[in-house]
Amino acid sequence: MSTAIIANLEKLLDGPRDGALLRYSLGNEHLKTGDFEQAARRLREAVERDATYSAAWKLLGKALSAGAHPQEALAAYAQGIVVAEEKGDVQAAREMRVFSRRVQQQLSATSD
Repeated sequence: MSTAIIANLEKLLDGPRDGALLRYSLGNEHLKTGDFEQAARRLREAVERDATYSAAWKLLGKALSAGAHPQEALAAYAQGIVVAEEKGDVQAAREMRVFSRRVQQQLSATSD
């Protein structure tokens, strides 16, 4: 099902409805299919279009973490926390702190 959704969303790229939400939606669908690199690409595009999109920062961190890019995931979470706090999005900031700690714990466990 996700591949059909991805195909339909990709038809909208570079059109009048293209924007952060479309790129976020594409990233989310790619994440569901396990294509972490493509998910991260689309989510980066989302935050480039709207740097205040805290949900996109959170999902970008998740895609990067799942795609074995823990340092980049930590950077995405850190920026996302700043953005979420500036917007008053307390729940998103809290979630990103939790996800960030998990990534840091995984890094610590692999370095031991």
